[in-house]
Amino acid sequence: MATPVEASRSLASRVGACALHSKYDSRELTKNARAKFDQRFIDEVDPDRVLPESERLRRAEHARKAYFTRLALLSGEGPQAAEAPSSR
Repeated sequence: MATPVEASRSLASRVGACALHSKYDSRELTKNARAKFDQRFIDEVDPDRVLPESERLRRAEHARKAYFTRLALLSGEGPQAAEAPSSR
């Protein structure tokens, strides 16, 4: 349970976030971060830029899918691991 100070900070943060998103397009606010995130997959699949652009982008998209699929797999392991009977 949140303390009164934590609850107050949380509400203040929500007010700030709502005000920000009421004035600006969310996609525009995160454009640079998304570009940097996507660049990591391009760098991963073709660090020396030897592949044709179309192949580089195709591979980067698959690397991105693998990344998110791996996250989904890991997030699914937590609850299952907690429910698994111990081997003692």
